[in-house]
Amino acid sequence: MKFLVDECLSPELTKLAHAKGYGESSHVVWHGLGGNKDWELKPFILKGDWTFVTRNSIDFRGPAGEPGRTGQYADVEIHAGLVCLNGPPGMDLDMQIELFDYALEELTTNGDLVNQVLEITLEEDTVHIRRYELPKAE
Repeated sequence: MKFLVDECLSPELTKLAHAKGYGESSHVVWHGLGGNKDWELKPFILKGDWTFVTRNSIDFRGPAGEPGRTGQYADVEIHAGLVCLNGPPGMDLDMQIELFDYALEELTTNGDLVNQVLEITLEEDTVHIRRYELPKAE
């Protein structure tokens, strides 16, 4: 698995991924894709077989209550996975690292994210971990 970290998150997350054994991981900006729209990133993500890490959950998975109804992954038949880090506006670097570390820990028990979304959500002082299929299996 190799992670591609969205530009809305710090490149430090990529360094954390490297330290945890995901040496091929990268950051959107490192590929000269900073400032690109989500729909412009989508082909790069899919062609490169990247597991995408973002805090723009709605933009990629659609509404929380109806993932896959809209969003960039709504029409994708197969993908390497999506990691959504959900926190308060203005999520600082320490919080980004903490949430991504939860995601990496979750992946030690089951590292297969093909056609799955892994959401790490901080609500008040509680971290919620949710994993589900996208698209939903029929």
